[in-house]
Amino acid sequence: MGAEQPETIAAIVAAHRAGTLTPAQTVARTYQRIRDHNDPAVFISLRDEKDAIAEAERLAPKDAASLPLYGVPVAVKDNIDALGFPTTAACPAFSYTPTRDSTAVERLRAAGAIIIGKTNLDQFATGLVGVRSPYGIPKNAIRDDLVPGGSSSGSAVAVGAGLVPLSLGTDTAGSGRVPAMLNNIVGLKPSLGMISTAGLVPACRTLDCISVFALTVDDAALALSVMAGPDQADPFSRDRPLGPITPFPANLRLGVPRNGQLIFFGDKKAEAAYSDALKRWTALGATLTEFDLEPFYETARLLYEGPWVAERYLVIKNLLASAPDAIHPVTREITAAGARLTAAETFSALYRLQGLRKVAERTFARIDALVLPTAPTAYTTAQVLANPIELNSRLGTYTNFVNLLDLCGLAVPASMRADGIPFGITLLAPAGCDALLASIGREFHTDTKLSLGAQRVAQAPLAPLPASSGDEIPIAVVGAHLSGMALNGELKTLNGRLIEATKTAPDYKLYALKTTPPKPGMLRVEAGNGAAIELEIWSLSSSAFGKFVNAIPAPMAIGTIRLADGRSVKGFLVEPEVLGEARDITAYGGWRAYMKEAATA
Repeated sequence: MGAEQPETIAAIVAAHRAGTLTPAQTVARTYQRIRDHNDPAVFISLRDEKDAIAEAERLAPKDAASLPLYGVPVAVKDNIDALGFPTTAACPAFSYTPTRDSTAVERLRAAGAIIIGKTNLDQFATGLVGVRSPYGIPKNAIRDDLVPGGSSSGSAVAVGAGLVPLSLGTDTAGSGRVPAMLNNIVGLKPSLGMISTAGLVPACRTLDCISVFALTVDDAALALSVMAGPDQADPFSRDRPLGPITPFPANLRLGVPRNGQLIFFGDKKAEAAYSDALKRWTALGATLTEFDLEPFYETARLLYEGPWVAERYLVIKNLLASAPDAIHPVTREITAAGARLTAAETFSALYRLQGLRKVAERTFARIDALVLPTAPTAYTTAQVLANPIELNSRLGTYTNFVNLLDLCGLAVPASMRADGIPFGITLLAPAGCDALLASIGREFHTDTKLSLGAQRVAQAPLAPLPASSGDEIPIAVVGAHLSGMALNGELKTLNGRLIEATKTAPDYKLYALKTTPPKPGMLRVEAGNGAAIELEIWSLSSSAFGKFVNAIPAPMAIGTIRLADGRSVKGFLVEPEVLGEARDITAYGGWRAYMKEAATA
């Protein structure tokens, strides 16, 4: 494995940009892994391999730096429309052929992703177990005898088993979180309306959201950033800007349930794993504060005992009337109850929910996020088939209330139990706090030192953050201001902080200017006609940034520099008229390499 077999989105895209791996090779490897994995229940439909490889080959190398998912293979839950595939919602009698991509898939493709197949699910996304499908039961990636988790079973297994580094699920009542825990991967459930649901077969239209499965929090957050944004085609879409990932906050307050309120259904190993996870949070610097979980449990009961089951009924009422036997018997039993609900019962539940939302608001007034078990326990497929409704319901103990209360969630692996069952925690916060959850969840996950999914592949060190928060401004330096170089002291005098060392997009040329001390000049050229130039990003307070920029002498200027990963940052460029006598040193790839050779000469 290791460097030859990049597993994460970050590693795959970096390899594609460096040219050590082509998108076509990555796609071919995906299909080989699907064959080797040999579980026909993971995918409902799979794209022709030659067709997928041909699309990967059509990706232009000049776009590598600007496409955040350049050549990344993606699997899509089969209740989300993707052009070229039927949408079945795991019910052959319901199947239809979409005439366009869902908005989420359209945005993934625009970012360079290659859609390779549609994954299995609990029929009509009703269930948290992954066993309610006529297309079979996907094998759990970690332990064959466990349920894969649902309803996004195939999507979670595809990532956990290392078939793809990214998949889309959906999450109405926990379907993007429970299967993440059971397959030792990250499940990101965004704020409602952040990702458009245009092109999604609804489960409960007022509560549905498209979710993300990935091997790391950074990968999941990147996918969210690609898909997030308002959409005119979705009346439930909201303009909820995604903030930047920030360093671990100094005074993080995490809510934990009061003593005696947690439910594990007798699973002592899960209880111990949760206790260990809380110790890890404390060691990371979080303050744990007790809160009352009972109103959240009450909200959860509303989901299946209240009128929201009628939303599920609306989706399949025609099929229930015309071909009831086409529907999975458990799904049929749950959904048919929705036909009997009255308008009076609906309003009564809405009034109660509004009161519970106010209780949740007061809870979050004194804490930043809740940290809960993702699920209270884990069950085998045999156990669930013997007791389908009760055990399914238990898995939703800590997930069913989340969308009713308009919270965002992030499920993160926490530990591998001695019996080989994965345990995970979920972070929950008010809508719009998605970036906060990613910022703290990434630190927790890396601290566990767990391997990725079912692969025996270690997590890479966390990538440095692009810029600091507050009023600080990042600036890119390419020459004498680099660490250890002649003018670096100017940045340090202004309390500048080194954020990261990286490279530009391959659109720049570097020249050695005739100045004292020696300096380079970097020039933007036509895309693909230059090279990727090494640079450092430093961070200055806004006042220090002003002083620094004001003191820059001609022919230097501050402009916008495109980085290799598609980000933009302010930094040093040169005025082109002074380059007549300058030496082109682009081939060195950076000022440091040039100066090293100049010193030996």
